[in-house]
Amino acid sequence: MSVHPSHPIQPNIVRRLHRGAVAWILDWWRLLNFSVLMLTVGVMPATYRKDNRRILAHHLVRDTVPNLVWFGVLSALVSLVLIRIVVVTSQSYGLTRYALDLVVRVLTLELIPLTAAAFVALRTTLPTGLEFSQSRKAGAAATLDELRSAFFPRVATGIFAVWMLAAVSCVLTLVLAYLTLYGFTPYALPGYTRVVGQVFNPAVAMILALKIIFFSLAVGLIPMASSFYYGASYRAKVTHGLSDMVRLFAVILLIEVASLMGNYY
Repeated sequence: MSVHPSHPIQPNIVRRLHRGAVAWILDWWRLLNFSVLMLTVGVMPATYRKDNRRILAHHLVRDTVPNLVWFGVLSALVSLVLIRIVVVTSQSYGLTRYALDLVVRVLTLELIPLTAAAFVALRTTLPTGLEFSQSRKAGAAATLDELRSAFFPRVATGIFAVWMLAAVSCVLTLVLAYLTLYGFTPYALPGYTRVVGQVFNPAVAMILALKIIFFSLAVGLIPMASSFYYGASYRAKVTHGLSDMVRLFAVILLIEVASLMGNYY
């Protein structure tokens, strides 16, 4: 009767958990370090010299205007459909007076900021971070000029694009909601602005602004942080594939949950 030697399963699991925990802590520590570095570069006057201003303006226009057009059209179509659904459903249950409040809360407070951040991440920052990391030499340290002319414009573009898409789409949705509910008449404007003002009280407005700011920081910083540490020694290769996408959308989800708790609890 043969006896098979026992395998050290438990120590292997512990080692894997330890390596995973160390890698996770290093990822978030390096993201924090990169964020502080970008903030430092952003407040330096030399970052906004003539040559750097031209590069920054080029990135802002190239990566914001096409996204603004496409996202504006898509958000307008989706908003019209959702507004119509809410209005018809409210009328069928005799709750027409709550339709505007529901439309404003669902679209402008929740859906539009979330979809704007996801749109910019999938269309701009994640692909740009991947392309930029592949063009750099693995393990090469970034110089100060490269931080000013290459990293900072891409980070600033991601942040600015989320702000612009969310702001324009929220205004567009509010206009479409008014036209759908009241038509082309100016006489319902005082009642409409009163309801919208009641929804956007100071606390809700502050939470919305903070949510958009944190969304934009996550979208702008996380993909470029991996490019900055591309080929670092603690890992053979830092990729922008599934790991960066999961990390980014996990942060977005946490921000959204925190905003929901602030608005409704």
